[in-house]
Amino acid sequence: MLAAGLLGAATASAQAGVPTAAMAAGPVPAAAAVPAPAPAADLPTLAELEAAGAIFGKIRIVNQDIFDTADPREDYRLFRWANALHIRTRPEVIERALLFKSGERVSTRLIEETERLLLGKRYLYDVDFKPTAYRDGVVDLDVVTRDTWSLDLGIRASRSGGKNSSGLQVREYNLLGTGMALSLGRSHGVDRSSNEFEFANERTFGSLVSSSYSHSTNSDGRSDAAAIVRPFDALDARWAAGVSAAQYTRIDAQYNAGQVVSQYRHRQDLFEAFGGWSSGLVDGWVHRYSLGLRHEDDAYALEPGLVAPAQLPTNEKRVGPFVRYELIEDHSQKEVNRNLIGRPEFFALGLRSTVQLGLASSALGSSLNALLYAASISRGFVPAPGQTLIASAQIAGQLADGQLRRQQLGGQTQYYLPHGPRWLFYAAASADVLSHPAVNQDLMLGGDNGLRGYPLRYQSGTRRLLLTAEQRYYSDLYLWQLFRFGGAAFVDVGRAWGGANTNAAQPGWLGDLGFGLRIISSRSAFGNALHLDLAFPLSSTPAIQRVQFLVTSKTSF
Repeated sequence: MLAAGLLGAATASAQAGVPTAAMAAGPVPAAAAVPAPAPAADLPTLAELEAAGAIFGKIRIVNQDIFDTADPREDYRLFRWANALHIRTRPEVIERALLFKSGERVSTRLIEETERLLLGKRYLYDVDFKPTAYRDGVVDLDVVTRDTWSLDLGIRASRSGGKNSSGLQVREYNLLGTGMALSLGRSHGVDRSSNEFEFANERTFGSLVSSSYSHSTNSDGRSDAAAIVRPFDALDARWAAGVSAAQYTRIDAQYNAGQVVSQYRHRQDLFEAFGGWSSGLVDGWVHRYSLGLRHEDDAYALEPGLVAPAQLPTNEKRVGPFVRYELIEDHSQKEVNRNLIGRPEFFALGLRSTVQLGLASSALGSSLNALLYAASISRGFVPAPGQTLIASAQIAGQLADGQLRRQQLGGQTQYYLPHGPRWLFYAAASADVLSHPAVNQDLMLGGDNGLRGYPLRYQSGTRRLLLTAEQRYYSDLYLWQLFRFGGAAFVDVGRAWGGANTNAAQPGWLGDLGFGLRIISSRSAFGNALHLDLAFPLSSTPAIQRVQFLVTSKTSF
């Protein structure tokens, strides 16, 4: 959700490179006083070093600023100011994220996984691993990173489904170079206005424990959420544990044909504690097991002055233990120009699956005795060189008194077909089915969730299908070394139907076509893709605008 914010704040998103901080990541094995280190240009590759059984010697963190002022394309006063104002990520923050250390054998697998983890951090723009010296089976390594501009001062504006949203936010993604995030903001959305505060630290007190807290006071209530978690932070991690809690009170709405038809008060309390263990990565596979306790309490009430629904959802409290199993296959693929522009992306092609079974027990205070279940699975494929196909599915629900309740089954596929270095055909399909849903459980389809030519939440039901095809273009224009540009022409076809709340005006299949511009602020931590789209509904009524203008911010193209 950044329109004016992305364009204004990202101009301040000038970032550059500064000197590097050197640091040994552990004891350096003694080298024989014979040959001098080989020149960097003559050093073996990391794969060759692994094959030779080399071990890591000195590991130096070379953390650079946002902009490289040694590059004439980035040697501007504005960029030098940005470098001077920006506080670089502390070397120890990056060191803690490394999955290897001095004295260990070189492993390209660990280096590649470290690269994926580091590039997943918003405050880093680039990561490189450079051998600098090699002798007597010991290699010195520079871990070279480049920061992003991490302070987001911006006015937000977005539009989708014929509705506008706006906000003002101050967010620091890398507070004093520590990797901590801190945010204050005010937002006006379709459902509510909010004053928001958020804090997150992925390395609390220098440990592997992450902590977070968020609070918002809203026009229709408030929300609070907190968590302290020691996650499975790497494929070879052996244990995890955590506790989280959240409390919400808000006004929920039922929609029909894009209009609010009823509203009611919803209060929710959540709590979860878990512990997990794993034998780590074995022969390319990871098995993880977790046990925990979950508390979930939903209560509903009529709200004075609002149109009440024909039937309120039933209050429900579910308390009990759960067991979770995760299976991960270590297989990733590195690509460029898929969901981003000009930056590396990693696709998980290996099999990934999670199964969780829980028991809600009246003996523990639940309002019913039920088996709670949830499962997901995903797998990537390479149909031909350069092509990528990602398929996934998930199911969740509960079994009580011998009957299924609240079950949702869904599946998605995404297909990437490049044809040339800057052109790509993208197609996606998703389908969802509800079985024995709750009163407030609807599948929505509209301008805010996939059908870009129509009002938001235009159709609802117990069945939903959405098909999308896009022809994407990734420009090589890199404006001021700040903004990358792309474009897309698209077609969306979909339908939501079934149940008691279907759209009587247009219950059938809907479609739209359109085109749009994509702008990515690549040097900022908040550099999501700004979408500027024009969409044309293929089936409309007098209540639907013939042209929908959308301004949205998304994490991908």
